[in-house]
Amino acid sequence: MTAPTAAAPPIDDRRELVGWYFYDWANSAFSTTVVTVFLGPFLTSIAEAAADERGLVYPLGIPVAAGSFFPYMVSLSVLLQVFFLPILGAIADYSHAKKGMLASFAYIGAVATMLMYFLDGNRYFLGGLLFLIANLSFGASIVFYNAFLPEISSPDRRDAVSSRGWATGYLGGGLLLLANLVLFSNREALGLSTELAVRISLASAGMWWAIFTIVPLLPLRRREPLKRIPPGEHYLTIGFKQLAHTFGEMRHYPQTLLFLGAYLLYNDGIQAVIALASQFGAQELGLDQGILIQAILMVQFVAFFGALAFGWVAQGIGSKRAILLSLIIWGGVVIYSYFMPAGVPAQFFLLAAIIALVLGGSQAISRSVFSLMIPKGQEAEYFGIYEVSERGTSWLAPFLFGLAYQFTDSYRIAIISLIIFFVAGFALLLFVDVRRAAEAAGNVAPANA
Repeated sequence: MTAPTAAAPPIDDRRELVGWYFYDWANSAFSTTVVTVFLGPFLTSIAEAAADERGLVYPLGIPVAAGSFFPYMVSLSVLLQVFFLPILGAIADYSHAKKGMLASFAYIGAVATMLMYFLDGNRYFLGGLLFLIANLSFGASIVFYNAFLPEISSPDRRDAVSSRGWATGYLGGGLLLLANLVLFSNREALGLSTELAVRISLASAGMWWAIFTIVPLLPLRRREPLKRIPPGEHYLTIGFKQLAHTFGEMRHYPQTLLFLGAYLLYNDGIQAVIALASQFGAQELGLDQGILIQAILMVQFVAFFGALAFGWVAQGIGSKRAILLSLIIWGGVVIYSYFMPAGVPAQFFLLAAIIALVLGGSQAISRSVFSLMIPKGQEAEYFGIYEVSERGTSWLAPFLFGLAYQFTDSYRIAIISLIIFFVAGFALLLFVDVRRAAEAAGNVAPANA
């Protein structure tokens, strides 16, 4: 049932856009400090301390190599999102609840992250459980955050708006990581053990996430839903029914479906590289925690400019070509990683700089392109499906990485296995027609589509 027409808040409102950017500032602390830098190596060390003589731990009685525990938890957290996020998106499309649900999941994730302060000894299972809750909540909040994008920005400005959001996130995540680097580097002078410094850093990401989520909640405005819940239904049942309807309806949008398939593949690869880079650097290359933090910190600030630059590249050569260019570079990254010698920090920094140049751009432009392909009134629902493989939420690639390591005992083979996701995503994206997809969804395509 269609909702009655109501006066909508103005589009491209500067105050609302700036507020929207700041949710990226808030949540990126979780991506950088927790997922990218500290938790992978730390949780792996805790799992190794709890492992038996064969190097195995037994969560819920299942034998798992200690080095594979964190990748498997990344994978499981996203597998759960496959079931929950599209449902939440469908519910949000029938209600005024996008803003409230954004706030709820942001604070659930922030609290779970703050509780990581209590990880010590051999509490690997608690660490995995808290990460599961935090990453699931992170993904859920991003569904509602992304769903605001087509409501607050016009098609021709969307690449730039999306890129500025990513850039703001890199700056915010980078500033907290800088503070944690200072703490970690001076831990002995402050009388802190390495373990305690890591635990404080993990908790600080939750505090940052909680505090700065207030900034977008103030200016973001509620919009009237374009659909009303039918009589006799309630939000849970309509959510499941709408999800089934969405999957059935997507066959009428073959270009949207094709783009989503390409995105799910190449973004799985991107997210695996982000989430597992520290573990690869520590376990395979023998780099200490300080070097890893410095490299990831550099990524945040270089990526700020890289995200903005890719917005300009997309305006010049078109969004699709900009994404294809980034995927060629990503493929080169994993090949370079395979051959990188151990114990050479300079080469790891070079690799990090290359990643930084394409990291934000490939994801920001993908988000804005997908927003053009969504039928009006179904933004949160479609972004729920999209978010299954969004930042730090991929599951196929980490699962493959974990399997490759478990069977070969080689992080190099694990990292090179990820190239299949970039090659397959690139191949599918070649066949996507962005203009046709936007017009089929009833939207106006930008001039350079």
